[in-house]
Amino acid sequence: MPRVVYLGPEGTFSEQAARALGRAEVLPGGSALAPSATIDEAVRAVSGTSDAEPTAELAVVPVENSVEGSVVATLDALSSGAPTVAVAETVLPVRFSVLTRPGTTLDRVRTVATHPHAAAQVRNWLAENVPRAAVLPSTSTAAAARSVRDGEVDASVSTPVAAEHYGLAAVAEDVADVRHAETRFLLLSRPVAPPPPTGWDRTSIAVVLPNHPGSLAGALHELALRDISLSRIESRPTRNRLGEYRFFLDLDGHVGESRMADGLAALRRRCVTVRFLGSFAKADAIPRVHGPDEGRHTSDEVFAEASAWVRAVREGREV
Repeated sequence: MPRVVYLGPEGTFSEQAARALGRAEVLPGGSALAPSATIDEAVRAVSGTSDAEPTAELAVVPVENSVEGSVVATLDALSSGAPTVAVAETVLPVRFSVLTRPGTTLDRVRTVATHPHAAAQVRNWLAENVPRAAVLPSTSTAAAARSVRDGEVDASVSTPVAAEHYGLAAVAEDVADVRHAETRFLLLSRPVAPPPPTGWDRTSIAVVLPNHPGSLAGALHELALRDISLSRIESRPTRNRLGEYRFFLDLDGHVGESRMADGLAALRRRCVTVRFLGSFAKADAIPRVHGPDEGRHTSDEVFAEASAWVRAVREGREV
C-alpha cells in the first residue's frame, strides 16, 4: 500500500490537497495518507537522508499562495538533501474557519493561533472582530486547532475540517480578507521519468549562477531565445555564504519538448548548479501561450531538422 505523507497534523489544507489528488485518481489506488510534523520532514520521508531510508512513496506539500507568495520551507527542502521531483500539482481555494472550544464566544477570545500564511490572509478580519486578541504563530493551521483543543489558546484560524478532527466549534466560517485566495500544492516523488506532456505543463528548476555581471540576464536570454515563458522567478540564500543565492524558476512547457530540453541544457552549461524539480501538468489545464515565432524556429520539428542537418555536415553529406 503506497504511503503518502502530507504537512500535518490531521485537518490541514495539505490533507485536503492530498484527498483532492486521490479523488482525481492522481494518487495510486489504495494510498494511505499520513501526517508529517513539518514540510522538511514530509520531503525527507520521500527522499530519505544519509542516515535513514525513505519511509513514504509520495508527499503533498504547499509551494505557493496567491496572497503570500512562495512557501520558503518547501523551496528550501526541495533544493537541499537527496533530490525529489514534482509529478503533479493541485490548487485549493483558501477559506478559513475560526474555531474555539464549545461554549467560547468571540468576545471572550484573547489569543488566536494559526500558521503565519493564514494570519496574513485574515489580518483585517481579526483586527475588526477580535481586536484585543494576540495572534500566535503555529506550525500549521491544524496544529493551531489542536492547541485550542488542549486549552493552550482560545481560538484558531484553521480549515473547516479541523473542527471535526479536534471537537471544536466554528464561531466564524468562510473567513478571508481576499476572496479569491488560492494555494498550490505539489505531489513529490523520488526521481522518476516525468509524466507525458499535456500541452499545459510546468517545468520547475533551481539554479545557482556564477557571480559575475550579466549571469542572470544571460541565463534568461537562453530561455527567451527558445520561446520559453518564465512564469515565476525568485531567490533564496544558498546558506553557504552571505550574498550567494539560488534562483527558483517555473517555466511554461515540458522537458519532453525539444525547445525545453535545449534550454535546460544551455542553463546547465551556464550555471554553477541546476536541480530539476519536475515537469508536470498545471492544475488550471490552460494551454501555454505560443510566442509569435515559435512554430518557425522552436518547434520540435524545426529542432529535429536542424539536428539532422548538423549530423549530415559532420558526416560530410551536407555543406
